[in-house]
Amino acid sequence: MLQSMRSAAKWIWLIIAIVFVGGFVFYESSGLFGRTAVTSTTAVATVNGQDILYTTWANARENAVREQEQRAGHSLTGEERDRVGEEVFNQLVTDILLQQEYAKRGITVSDDEIREAAQYAPPPQLMQAEELQTDGQFDPEKYQRFLRSPVAKQGGLLYQLEGYYRAEIPKQKLFQQVATDAYISDARLWQMWKDARDSAQISYVALRPTALPDDKVTVSDADVRAYYEKHKKDLEQPGRAAVSIIEIPRTITAADSAAVRARAVALRNEILGGTKFDEVAKRESADSASAANGGVLPRGGRGRFVPQFESAAYALKPGEISEPVLTPFGYHLIKLDERKGDTLALRHILLKIAQSDSTATVTDRKADQLGRLAASAEDPKKFDAAAKEMNLPVEHGVATEGQPLMLSGRFVPNVSAWAFGGAHVGETSDLLDSDNGYYLARLDSVVPGGVPTLEQATPMIREELIGEKKIEALLPAAKEISAAVAGGQTLEQAAQAKGLTVEKTPAFSRLSTVPGIGSLNEVIGAAFGLPVGAVSAPIKAINGAYVIRVDRRVDASRAAFDAQKVAQRERILQTLRQQRVRDYLEGLRKSAKIVDRRKEINAASRQVTS
Repeated sequence: MLQSMRSAAKWIWLIIAIVFVGGFVFYESSGLFGRTAVTSTTAVATVNGQDILYTTWANARENAVREQEQRAGHSLTGEERDRVGEEVFNQLVTDILLQQEYAKRGITVSDDEIREAAQYAPPPQLMQAEELQTDGQFDPEKYQRFLRSPVAKQGGLLYQLEGYYRAEIPKQKLFQQVATDAYISDARLWQMWKDARDSAQISYVALRPTALPDDKVTVSDADVRAYYEKHKKDLEQPGRAAVSIIEIPRTITAADSAAVRARAVALRNEILGGTKFDEVAKRESADSASAANGGVLPRGGRGRFVPQFESAAYALKPGEISEPVLTPFGYHLIKLDERKGDTLALRHILLKIAQSDSTATVTDRKADQLGRLAASAEDPKKFDAAAKEMNLPVEHGVATEGQPLMLSGRFVPNVSAWAFGGAHVGETSDLLDSDNGYYLARLDSVVPGGVPTLEQATPMIREELIGEKKIEALLPAAKEISAAVAGGQTLEQAAQAKGLTVEKTPAFSRLSTVPGIGSLNEVIGAAFGLPVGAVSAPIKAINGAYVIRVDRRVDASRAAFDAQKVAQRERILQTLRQQRVRDYLEGLRKSAKIVDRRKEINAASRQVTS
């Protein structure tokens, strides 16, 4: 078994990934002000007075980026790198907060505890390793033999395990303290069961705010100001940047596609001529994740692949290799290794459709010319002059901080990351490269994230208040419908008199999203509060005014509840404990004094290099 393991490097990398990614058991997403350069002592942040060095954060970020790129099989965009950097930063902050908590609570870990954990409680990633499983289940004996093997001893795996447990055991002790008293009563379990399984059906009349013109209600400046003061925190928004874009697309021609298909045919003939499929996959496939394993894809049933790929795969016989199959990802050669019912064991080779060398050369030369004319320009006029000289259209868009720019229905990578990475208004970016083409961006304006001013927020607030007041204005008509029913009319008759219709719902629970009504609102609450056959008073909801009649209700089975109560309690308790930990960590972060200097450092670094 041990001989089948390729090398110690695989296991060391796995544990490094555990230490970084596994940061928490329950938590998911747990002096530089001038033109000075970043040094080894520059602090990117302080957490309750304790520094996080820039080098620590930058190295951890780059390691995480490389790991993500290895998994994805391609380079990350600027926005993706920013997201990874944010996750790494948050992890470093939380690690310091945890260390500070351990010290306060006197939480320590002994060598004996580490040895015990390493022997009998391996990390989840090791438990899932195929080499340590028997019949699909983790095999403790294989794990024990592995720990005693030269691979583990000479490859440094034991040292990595020690580091993992020295960090992990104190977390487990802390989280047990935080979550140990989680409790849920039988009554609460029963109510949760009923919420999901009691059902109701109703008939309803809906009076929608769209039925009234906006000028039928009045929203004063005082109303807007009062709403603004009350809801400032809710109005907080990410930064927004107006940008201009010049694109040089990597246009794929019919000849380019034909050339890639011809290459796929040649590879298929090579395999049929005796070369092993896995060797060709490792050498040629653009799907780097599967290529490393000879093109092997996870075993499974239908619904995993795009339709073109799936249709071709299920048409194959075991051992057969498909003709080139075109999907949105490119051309595939598919080999069926085994089929059991609808479960397939497949390999594939992916060839992406890209420009031919000659076509790419033309595109690259055009991009180089654009870069010479305007890339990194401080004068915004150079951007417009370059577009005019090269007869290229200029597109305009608004980027949101932390999200890729969406332009004309497509994502434009790297622009948003550049715009919020320290660029100043009027500046033009470097030439930005992506799979789909080259881009040049100019920053036209930027609004920092945070709470908008009253002036900025007024249009949105006014629209919100108009909707609320229109619903208020509809309540008298809804009251007349209720009164007519109380006077002897049917709901249908009362609605018809107002020119409205009665609509019916399917059966729904308290947790359902009901067409025409929504979810977790006053209407659904009334459906389970009124007697069957009763008609409600007017109900004001976020999307209209309603009058409802309860047509049918079915209560959940108490016997079915009792039969599964123990398992339900354990599931709910685990969720409660996880929530306790998340709340606790969030509380630690809110109460901490965190000074984040990343933007200042990025801006200063840009000044140094400019």
